[in-house]
Amino acid sequence: MTAPYPFTALVGMADLRLALLLNAVSPAVGGVLVRGEKGTAKSTAVRALAALLPGIDVVAGCRFSCDPAAPDPGCPDGPHEPGAGAVRPARMVELPVGASEDRLVGALDIERALADGVKAFEPGLLADAHRGVLYVDEVNLLHDHLIDLLLDAAAMGASYVEREGVSVRHAARFLLVGTMNPEEGELRPQLLDRFGLTVEVAASRDTDERVEVVRRRLAYDEDPAGFAARWADEEGALRERVAAARALLARVRLGDGALRQIAAVCAAFEVDGMRADIVTARTATALAAWAGRTEVTTEDVRQAALLSLPHRRRRAPFDAPGLDEDKLDEVLRDAGGGDDDPDPGPGPEGRDGQEGQDGQEGPDGPGGPDGPGGGRPPQGAPGAPEQAPPAGPDAPDQRVPEQRPDSDASPGTDAPHGTGDPRGAADGSAAGGAGGERGAVGAAEPFRARRLDVPGLGEGAAGRRSRARTAHGRTTGARRPQGALTKLHLAATVRAAAPHQRDRGRRGPGLVVRRDDLREAVREGREGNLVLFVVDASGSMAARKRMSAVKGAVLSLLLDAYQRRDKVGLITFRGSEAALALPPTSSVDAGAARLERLPTGGRTPLAAGLLKAREVLRIERLRDPSRRPLLVVVTDGRATGGVDPVGRAGRAARLLADDKVASVVVDCESGPVRLGLAGALAQDLRGTPVTLDELRADSVTALVRDARATSTPRIVRKTRRAA
Repeated sequence: MTAPYPFTALVGMADLRLALLLNAVSPAVGGVLVRGEKGTAKSTAVRALAALLPGIDVVAGCRFSCDPAAPDPGCPDGPHEPGAGAVRPARMVELPVGASEDRLVGALDIERALADGVKAFEPGLLADAHRGVLYVDEVNLLHDHLIDLLLDAAAMGASYVEREGVSVRHAARFLLVGTMNPEEGELRPQLLDRFGLTVEVAASRDTDERVEVVRRRLAYDEDPAGFAARWADEEGALRERVAAARALLARVRLGDGALRQIAAVCAAFEVDGMRADIVTARTATALAAWAGRTEVTTEDVRQAALLSLPHRRRRAPFDAPGLDEDKLDEVLRDAGGGDDDPDPGPGPEGRDGQEGQDGQEGPDGPGGPDGPGGGRPPQGAPGAPEQAPPAGPDAPDQRVPEQRPDSDASPGTDAPHGTGDPRGAADGSAAGGAGGERGAVGAAEPFRARRLDVPGLGEGAAGRRSRARTAHGRTTGARRPQGALTKLHLAATVRAAAPHQRDRGRRGPGLVVRRDDLREAVREGREGNLVLFVVDASGSMAARKRMSAVKGAVLSLLLDAYQRRDKVGLITFRGSEAALALPPTSSVDAGAARLERLPTGGRTPLAAGLLKAREVLRIERLRDPSRRPLLVVVTDGRATGGVDPVGRAGRAARLLADDKVASVVVDCESGPVRLGLAGALAQDLRGTPVTLDELRADSVTALVRDARATSTPRIVRKTRRAA
């Protein structure tokens, strides 16, 4: 087995190392979420933590890691008598993103339970992680039903496995550690709140530090065992310090003054609930123990707040996590400490990173997790050094599209049938055309959007948009098992077995069930879709109020896509071409950022936008054939530029219709004179036309109410004729 990369060999990332070590000192802190761009050693750091965790006492032979001093009375392997046990290392259990529900919570043998009355249970990852660490790489890509199970286990400290009235319960208390790349999507707020601390990481821009990272990594890859041996002394020293801090933790005093500061900070930043106060208090206590002190100081409270509050103060999905340090300092001053900050007590280091009592630096040197870097704000928080923008296909595009020579130069340029058509200025396109390219305008206030779904029944990834056959949802039927049986349909199984009881020699009250009798439930729920936005950014859309309203509508649909667990993509068209502004991704935040910077102006190459959408959908269909697309075209329906622009747009729309792509056309036309071109485009797409007003959920409610009011007399008249 390859030796893990040593924790003390990590370069930089002081905040990440400090957060992980605080959880090692006090598991009650509640875990850590590591956010950062790809290739920043997030997973390497988390896996290196396992070697620093103290061993645990377990009941010999217990698959659920019961503590011999206080065994779980409901343990499936019990009952256990209190007594001596065996010591083993704390486990670091990894949960793969594609894991099944049975792999997470365990599998119950339904066949033996029905036929023999035996509870044959195979423990899952939650049982393995009990009293250890549960690590989820790319936690933001985890399926919703697995997230629900994690939330339940984290809240109750136990895992329940239910199968048609047969249940198994076991303890599941673990330290939850997750890593994620925000470019690939955000976490649900409920799961985000379960992580005690959060840390933002980014690759260093310092040349010397990057050189050292590469040098150490190459040395490790060449000889993992030899490299680990060279860091063995530092690892041992850090392991001893963790053990010493754990032993000191029970004697650390959290005074009333520090507690008042914690409450004031959490109230000032308007975090939801009381978990933030509790986590901040536990983190401040762990910081004091880590520094070898028995009193919590104002600096401990400040550092604890920087680690525990940024991810809890997000007010909306598009808000970046972070904390205003100036406001934090002001609140701490106003609240007052009540207790004077004591001098650093005896221990490996003082709070300012002084040398330890033996006169030597800590195992990581002055820049390690216990050095001066440990007290700076998390990377990415307000006040921290600004990092370069992330690279990659999902990174925000900082370039301004060049102005093309065929951009609008006169009021009639963006007319639907070419230059000089007076209809081109019907709703303000003249304003956009006369000035050529316009800068980006802000989006209007987002609203709760109506649900747009794909017709039919899909079988895609679990989500909350369109109807689909899923592993979870309402039961709609039964069928013979396809593979291992996980969702038993009890009534159908009994019906299949009942006619054969006499032939099988049944004599008692039990039912004789054989494998051929088993039926699994067919369930219907909701799936997540690929929502591809095609946004008109031409001169006819350039009127500021209109573009602001359009951006607000698209932002509302992006928020809806975030809540329904969709992938999103963004295509814009203007001038003479269409561009893929955002490749399909789970990062709705990235889509909102691209939309915010979207400039307008130029001609309206509607056909190019539709053909670009067709190409993107073709590629995505090869990558993920089970995820059904929903095309949302945001335009006023005008088409200009080249020969027969309207005809070419119609032909492109019919190609998408032949591909059976579900589509919605958001009609942005406004003003007293309306041409109805967006409605004609919707007919060519065989899609649904909606106006900006009809996108609002409250508008839909009003439409349904009006429809019911007008249809009531007809129902009454039919009833009278029938009488």
